[in-house]
Amino acid sequence: MNAHPSPAGSLPDAPRDARRSVATGTITSMDSSNTRRDATRRKLFEAAVTLIAEQGFSSTTVDEIAERAGVAKGTVYYNFASKNVLFEELLRHGIELLATSLQAAADEVADRGGTRIDALDAMIRAGLDFISRYPALTQLYVAELWRTNRAWQSTLMVVRQRAITVVEDVLREAVAQEELSEEIDIPLTASALFGMVLVAALDWQSYQPDRSIDDVHAALSRLLQGRVTGRPA
Repeated sequence: MNAHPSPAGSLPDAPRDARRSVATGTITSMDSSNTRRDATRRKLFEAAVTLIAEQGFSSTTVDEIAERAGVAKGTVYYNFASKNVLFEELLRHGIELLATSLQAAADEVADRGGTRIDALDAMIRAGLDFISRYPALTQLYVAELWRTNRAWQSTLMVVRQRAITVVEDVLREAVAQEELSEEIDIPLTASALFGMVLVAALDWQSYQPDRSIDDVHAALSRLLQGRVTGRPA
């Protein structure tokens, strides 16, 4: 069976330790096996996120996930103990990718000598870029935030905090460098900025798809400059 294309964008592999080149002849068969398993898990993630976005978690079966991914049903259970575990790992993997994107944006600004406010602005853009690439994943994440009876609720809180912490760290640096007032509530401000990007991006894609990402970023940038820093852009 052929796998269906995923409208949510292809999820990259989770970050792994750097491996030496094939040319050195030092990559082991275990490395190759791990690479194949990563590719299989990625296909299962993509199939699951697309199906669950289309028809909901409860209505999505393991058989459907396997068919959409183009693998045998047993392959799903070989990689994940259950559908619940698959979805839990999907959320963990996806938000880790988002957190990594935010951190990379902040680091790039730091490397070129930009301010911490510049870093926050770059993180807004990185978040918009990520959400535009993986809209179905983002929709699932936002939907699950409001459900407190799921088996993976504790995992969801952990991965959410992973992304929020990246923003908090930059806010603390901004306060330390006197770019922001010491009176700022860092945890709440980080959550507000994170939530602003999520909600604005989903609204953009659902109700204002004709607007460009540059347009959306400019609007959020003005909010950042005016509300967080207390000065107009």
